[in-house]
Amino acid sequence: MTKLIIRTGSPADTGNACDLLNEIIAIGGSTALTLPLSRQEFTDWIMGDGCAWQVAEKDDGTLMGFQWIGPWGNLPDDTVEIGTFVRAGQTGLGVGSKLFEATKPVARAMGKNWIEAEIRSDNEGGLIYYQSIGFRGNLKRDGKMTDGTPVEKTVKLYDLS
Repeated sequence: MTKLIIRTGSPADTGNACDLLNEIIAIGGSTALTLPLSRQEFTDWIMGDGCAWQVAEKDDGTLMGFQWIGPWGNLPDDTVEIGTFVRAGQTGLGVGSKLFEATKPVARAMGKNWIEAEIRSDNEGGLIYYQSIGFRGNLKRDGKMTDGTPVEKTVKLYDLS
């Protein structure tokens, strides 16, 4: 891979990031999302209040992935949820790990002590990824995919202290 640039995501990145996510959704198996997001839905989520995101791109501008943190569900005030999305066929190359190195100081600057990852329990790659970057725990939780299909989720936490 050519040099990887990690930077804060901006409104100009939302179109490419939405396309990347929609490709992952179409492939299936790693996210609870089952229907593609419109660009407006994606922008409202990724740029929402209390959210931050990082993008990873090659030096030629090709988006390789992104990572989002923000409020989700009923999390305590000192905790944010995380979502990591890497271009299909490009996992295992360190993109997610590099994104997380940029995300941690952002979460600390937001005054957070914890980052929660809620991963589909059948997403072996996602479980391995979060474990490899220091997330701990294996709390099981019943969840639903966006189409209502029941799915078991595994919750892991990262201690920012």
